[in-house]
Amino acid sequence: MRITTKVIQHNSVNNINNNKVLQDKLNNQMSTEKKIVRPSDDPVVAIRALRLRTNVSQVVQYYSKNIPDAESWMSVTEDALTTVSSVLTDMISQCTKGSSEKLTASDRQTILNELSALRDEVYSTGNADYAGRSVFTGYRTETTLKFTAAENKKYSITEQINNDVIDEITYVNSDYLNSINEVNYNTGTNADIVEQDIAENNIYRIRLSYSNVDNEATTNVPTITLMDGTSINAELISNTATPNPYDEMIATDKANEVALASTPPGTVTDRAIVIPETGEMLISKSIYEKLMALKDDVTTATTDEAEIRITYEKSRWKLDDLKPEHYFACTDMSDADTTNWIKYNQDYLRGLYEKQSIEYDVGLNQSIRVNTTADEVFTHAIGRDVDDLLNSMQGVVDMETTLKRLNQIKEDLDASDPTYDEKLDIINKQIDAANKSLTYLKEKNQKLFETSITKMQNHLNVANYATTNCGTREKKLELIKNRLMSQKTNFETLQSENENIDITDVAIELKGAELTYQAALMSTSKILQTSLMNYI
Repeated sequence: MRITTKVIQHNSVNNINNNKVLQDKLNNQMSTEKKIVRPSDDPVVAIRALRLRTNVSQVVQYYSKNIPDAESWMSVTEDALTTVSSVLTDMISQCTKGSSEKLTASDRQTILNELSALRDEVYSTGNADYAGRSVFTGYRTETTLKFTAAENKKYSITEQINNDVIDEITYVNSDYLNSINEVNYNTGTNADIVEQDIAENNIYRIRLSYSNVDNEATTNVPTITLMDGTSINAELISNTATPNPYDEMIATDKANEVALASTPPGTVTDRAIVIPETGEMLISKSIYEKLMALKDDVTTATTDEAEIRITYEKSRWKLDDLKPEHYFACTDMSDADTTNWIKYNQDYLRGLYEKQSIEYDVGLNQSIRVNTTADEVFTHAIGRDVDDLLNSMQGVVDMETTLKRLNQIKEDLDASDPTYDEKLDIINKQIDAANKSLTYLKEKNQKLFETSITKMQNHLNVANYATTNCGTREKKLELIKNRLMSQKTNFETLQSENENIDITDVAIELKGAELTYQAALMSTSKILQTSLMNYI
């Protein structure tokens, strides 16, 4: 084959151009520190790069964003739960002090103040938030757990309970003694008071979750509803009424006992009374026996035949009252237009209790729950138990004050008064009645504080359990974080090996390409200098 100068020239240009292309490629690699600039440079590397970049992006999202966010949420939750445990521990301490038989008036007042402050602190902790989101309110992170100010907002509330919440309380019928003073001690019924008037009675009670419920009897009648469809309407009787609701229920039970003892037995009256101020529902013994006989039928999985529903309304809310939408099936009826009423948790009435768990994706096909819901720790029972303690202790304090006032009235009697003996007899009988009442109230108070030690310990156990669950999730998250850290390092290493150049090798190759280029130029110039004329 004849090789002409034109052929040599053409081949030289192509080879020099190929060398320049290689130089350009190596120069780009040096500039970008990447093996390829476009997928066509190396399709295999390009495909592998896309997959590895996706893996790295996912791991970085989990490791650098989701997990720190979850850690912060659970840290806020754990701090709040630790505070609740501390407060409940202090409550146990106050209950232990209150159960002592040797308490002064000053001691009782101190316990009252401490318990009241501790009660408020428990629910204040429930408003803890993370980045503006309430951590204990489930999906409703935009709203607080409790009311942050007094508010008028009408709700219809349905509490779903079982008969294990029905308790038996001791009532001492002596409140009227507290109204006796130096002006009225010897007038009206006060002049007829004797020690025998004071008595202890046991009353069956269902304690509602809220006090100060609505008392408009014409529009709001609290109702007990059973799962068999039967219902009992409750009466609304204020604790300032005469006779008061406790005396009314005692009279009802005594009348029923007489009716049952007669021959033939008479009619028994079922009666339920709601005291709006205290949020207590007093029930007759006949209702108590019916409710205690309720049992769940295990063959019906979707219905709890032992469930008791109590429906009532509440419009006046105090600071630190827990919002009902976080706990009960309820309706916000604040708007005058009924079409704008807001219904909450209506599925509860169908036996569907959705756990409002907030979960974060912290790994491929892996998520973790970050929140603790209010019902797991901030129960109404804590505040209501403290209310019982405060009311009981206040009853003792009030009776001590009354007894002190009666003794002062006795000391101030004028011995020269013609009616001195009569007045002395009246005041002595009142003092005897007050002493008997104080004995009963102290005994009741001591027993209540003793039993409350166990109740508060149970609340503390619940709080500790919630804290433990939160800690367990934090530990699990830590393990996931450690694994993701290893995955992140591995994927980034693989990505680097797949995409990045070895700059030393490329620098040597580039230098070699430059030398080759220069050599090609020199050799080509020498070859092309020779022509046919050199042989003539």
